[in-house]
Amino acid sequence: MTEPQSSTPVSQARASRRKRLAVLVLIALVGAAVWGAYDVLVASHQEDTDNAYVQGNIIQITPQVGGTVMAILADDNDFVRAGAPLVRLDPADTQVALKQAEAGLAQTVRQVRQLYANNATLTAQIKLRETDIAKARAAQAAAQSELQRAEQDVQRRLQLGARGAVSAEELKHAESAQTAARTQLAAARAGEEAARAGVAAAHEQLASNQALTQGVKIAEHPSVKAAAAQLRSAWLAAHRTELPAPVDGFIARRSVQLGQRVAAGTPLMAVVPLHGVWVDANFKETQLSHLRIGQRATLTADLYGTSVRYSGHVAGLGVGTGAAFALLPPQNATGNWIKVVQRIPVRIALDPEPLAQHPLRLGLSMLVSVDTREQSGSALATAPRAEPLAQTTVFAAQEGDADAEIARIIAANLGGH
Repeated sequence: MTEPQSSTPVSQARASRRKRLAVLVLIALVGAAVWGAYDVLVASHQEDTDNAYVQGNIIQITPQVGGTVMAILADDNDFVRAGAPLVRLDPADTQVALKQAEAGLAQTVRQVRQLYANNATLTAQIKLRETDIAKARAAQAAAQSELQRAEQDVQRRLQLGARGAVSAEELKHAESAQTAARTQLAAARAGEEAARAGVAAAHEQLASNQALTQGVKIAEHPSVKAAAAQLRSAWLAAHRTELPAPVDGFIARRSVQLGQRVAAGTPLMAVVPLHGVWVDANFKETQLSHLRIGQRATLTADLYGTSVRYSGHVAGLGVGTGAAFALLPPQNATGNWIKVVQRIPVRIALDPEPLAQHPLRLGLSMLVSVDTREQSGSALATAPRAEPLAQTTVFAAQEGDADAEIARIIAANLGGH
């Protein structure tokens, strides 16, 4: 009677173990099914990497002219607006050059005005020379008449002298008068030739002067334009002693110090526009087969953790591996070669809304997951960029002000023209 009682708990224990084992097997099967479904429906259409970092534009602030630093108006981590002055240089030298250029333009305008005025003067000289020709012709006619009269006197006295009616002395006087009349006629002819040469020279001078002035206004004269270009250069140099911020952003890497003598092109500080950062995700070469431009991406930053998610899209795939563009590319043609999986940088453009709410810094680590289900995009860009990648209008106002100053100086020295 005791054996059936002892076998009952053993049977119950075995049945309990079977139930637990069946539950565990069922849980494993359900888990495997769920994982398989996740892998087929989700994981197989995603490419992930934790080798991703925040990148952005680092805009160097460099002077366009040399000078001594007189003021520093921004420091590291300061926020600045586009156009705000960052550094001021000593303007003394550039102001002197500007005054010289202004005086040079004014003098050039007046000299060109004189060229135009010479046209009228040379035209009057031509008329005067033509009057001299008329006078020379009249003198030549008078000399011709006088020579004819003198020749007739000589002929008459020769005839009378043959009959002894005229003395030899009187005949000699008549011949002397004839010689003087011939000399006077030659002088009159030479005077006409000189007057004609003077007219020709006056015409040449007028043509030469007109070649410098014809078909162009004073303000458009090449000499005036050259002087205006020198003034524009001096104006820009004088106004480039104040270095503005090209864009909105934060100051970084300030190296300039007060009183420092800087040359053109010396890096003084940098402006980083954090609103335009992106992420460079370095995917393995085995992950690139399904990546396309335009695919959506989800990102998280170690700075904020998984509670903050960023969204974006694939903006472009790199055209080479990191090793290909390294300063010292690897040399694989060796006997001790080991294959290393290469990585290609993939640029992820971030959507502005989450980026504005949770700003990122350059160099931060990111986790990137790209949804590869959309395959309509291309692997490489197929068309050139239609708009500038970045641009600023901060420096355009300086050129406009220079043109206004040039116009003012030209107008002030034109006189009645």
